[in-house]
This record gives sequence, structure tokens and C-alpha cells, in this order.
Amino acid sequence: MIPLPLARVAEITSGALTGMADPRAVVRGPVVIDSRAAEPGSLFVAIKGERADGHDFAMQAHAAGATAILASRPVEAPAVIVGDVLAALAELAKAVISELPAVTVAGVTGSAGKTTTKDLLARLAARIGPTVAPVGSYNNEIGHPLTVLKADEATRFLVLELSARNIGHIAYLTGIAPPRIGVVLNVGTAHLGVFGGKEAIAQAKGELVEALPKGGVAVLNADDPLVRAMAGRTAARVTFFGRSPDAHVRAEDETLDERGRASFTLRTPSGAAPVRLRLYGAHAVENALAAAAAGYELGLPVATIAEELSEAEPRSRWRMEVTDRFDGVTVINDAYNANPDSMRAAFGSLAAMGEGRRRFAVIASLRELGEDSAALNEGVGRLAAEAGLETLIVVGEDAGLILAGAPGALHVPDVTAAAEALAARLAPGDVVLVKGPRAAGLERVAEAILGGDPR
Repeated sequence: MIPLPLARVAEITSGALTGMADPRAVVRGPVVIDSRAAEPGSLFVAIKGERADGHDFAMQAHAAGATAILASRPVEAPAVIVGDVLAALAELAKAVISELPAVTVAGVTGSAGKTTTKDLLARLAARIGPTVAPVGSYNNEIGHPLTVLKADEATRFLVLELSARNIGHIAYLTGIAPPRIGVVLNVGTAHLGVFGGKEAIAQAKGELVEALPKGGVAVLNADDPLVRAMAGRTAARVTFFGRSPDAHVRAEDETLDERGRASFTLRTPSGAAPVRLRLYGAHAVENALAAAAAGYELGLPVATIAEELSEAEPRSRWRMEVTDRFDGVTVINDAYNANPDSMRAAFGSLAAMGEGRRRFAVIASLRELGEDSAALNEGVGRLAAEAGLETLIVVGEDAGLILAGAPGALHVPDVTAAAEALAARLAPGDVVLVKGPRAAGLERVAEAILGGDPR
């Protein structure tokens, strides 16, 4: 973060200094929402959540060295009191990025693959200059400004992940840090129930390209008709990526190895180079191409892009984490989140990795699918039932819809029972897929099978 006196922080956020706060004291960062992460020079943002109220931890943050607390009510520490903490956080981030004109902001959105693509693009951008990107999926009205506030005078690129839970959310985030490059991956079925249809999802995702300036670049998936159509919603130049022969940046001669990792020729307008991914699943190709197209627009040579993509390892937890146990059991932990599209991709990866091996899967009912929930969950059940599994384990009391499509599945009430049932069936050399919505907590099943405790 760029250094800011408390008086300037109060001015930006329309706040008032209290608690004997020194207006000349300087906030140097980081800006944090966890008092345990506070350190000398930091700013602690007191957010009131469903389970905890950050205001209750103001003294701990101050004791750890925080210059001040950004709060909505007085606390027993130097503070900047504002009417709305999240709005103030956004204003602070907006002000900081406005003072860093040399920073190029790149935004990534889509129904699936945002975090992986963001990680890949950040790696590519770092080949050119200092790059800031969010940890994991910091992609909402809290994580987004917190990431922006990590930028300082040395930062050259800011690679951001933008999530939408409704119309207007992405427009709000782009207002905090206006992008010059916008990457749209796909329009899928995630949060279908919230939006009411894929056309509404496309409307929300397209807010990213609408925010681009005339001198910017929209990087769009040529293989997704709803994304391709976004070319008409932006004043920016458009670059298409994908497997389509007319994509500017595309994959040719694609193959999968025995571990489900893709190799392909990366074709760009100025040449081609071979890529051998260390990421798992054919769906990783789409993410790699999106990052490659954005990296190409940043000016990277195709050989450099191919080299970086080939060396990239999975960075974010519970997203196609593949671990081999001592006895040869392979565990695919893809439990961070799930929707019908990502379920299909995960079972494709299981098929590639499990060829000639006994295959198991642990899944749970998908959520936020609206009026299509019954049909889509039953479809997931059929997908799993037709995957050639030794055993399908469905977790949770709301498993009925999946069981309708997979009546032969084993139904268990919770993750502990799932881990026990799976452990009793596994033999050396088997392969297991663990995949479900984040709220199901299925990552604990994977951790238990790898030697941990599911509780």
C-alpha cells in the first residue's frame, strides 16, 4: 500500500478520527480484516459478520501495531469512524489505485476457472514487472479492495478476480479498480438459481468488458457463444481465445497424458510453441489459453508464455489437487466448489486418471440452481452413475435429487461417515474424486483419506 497519513484516510473515507488518533500517523499497510494479521503500520478494518464482529478485536489489532482501526462505531483504540465500513474500504482502494497510473489492471471473470486463470496470468505478468494478485478467491466486495490496497509505487500489474452474485456486482468492482484488460472465461450454471438463467449470468459477466476503455483489450472465449457475443458490448479491442480455428490464441494438437494433464500447441498471431501443462484436466486448457491471450496482449513472446504455462503448478487449495498416497491411491480433491459444468469436467479428469483402475467418487447436492435444481442435480447423479465407478458416495441429508439420478449410490449423512465408508473400500492403486459445493465441506473427506481427521 502507498503510505497515507490518517488525516488522508479520514478524508478519503469521509470518516472522523477518534480515540486519540494522530492525524499525522501513517498507514503503510497491510490493510487487514483479521486482527491476527495486524502489524506495525497496518490498518485493521472492523467488519461485522454473521459469526464475529471485528470491532471486538480492535484492541488486539492495536496491540499488534495497527496504526488505526477503520470502524463504524467507537472502539478502544485510535480509529477512523465511518458510516459504512465496506463502502469506506472501497473508497480507500479506489483512491490508492488512482494514485498509481503506471499500474495496468487486468480483471478475470467467468462461471468457472477464475482462480486458476488469475494465478496463471499473474505468473505471466510477473515476467514483465512486479505483480499483485489475490490469494485464493478474494473476488468480492471485501477481498477485491483488500487486494487493490496491496499495490504500491513498485507495482506494474494488478491481476484481479471478479465474482458476481447478481447484476451490478462486477460493475461495482470495476469502479474500484478500472481494468484495461478484461478476461471472460465462460457463462455456465454456477449461481443459476440466483440469476434466473444463463442470459442473466452473461449480462452480469459482461459488465467487465463494458468497463474497459477504448484503448483496452477484451479477452473473450471464442468457444462460448454467450461470451463471444460480448464483443458487441465493449469499446475495447477484442482478442478471442479457445479451441475454435478462428480464435486469435488457440490450442492445436491437444492430447491428455495418463494423469489427465494436457499438452498442446499454443498458436498465436505471431507464432506457436509447445505447452505441456502440469495442471490436471482438459478444462485447464481453457484457463491456460485465456491467460496466454492476456499475456500475449501484455507483449510477452509466445515462447515465454508457453514456458511459464508449462512450469505452472496448482496454487489454490482444493482445486484439482491431486495427491498420491503411499499405497498408490490417488486422491483428487476438487472440493472448493461445484456446479454442473465443473462436475462434468471433474468426472472427465477422473476418467483420464482412472483408466484401468478402480474409481470412486464422493459428491454432494449442488446449490443455488433455482427452479432447475431438481433436473440439474438428477443429471449430476446420472453423470456419476454412468462414470464406471466402483462406488459412488453421496453426502448430506439433501441428497435425494442426486440419488434420483444415481439410485445405486451409497448415501451417508455427513463427511465423517463418508470418510469411513470410503476408507473401508479403498485398495492400493484406486483413484478417488472428491467434489461438491463449498458448504458441504467435502475437503475433509480428502484430508481424512490422506491421513487426517474428517471432524
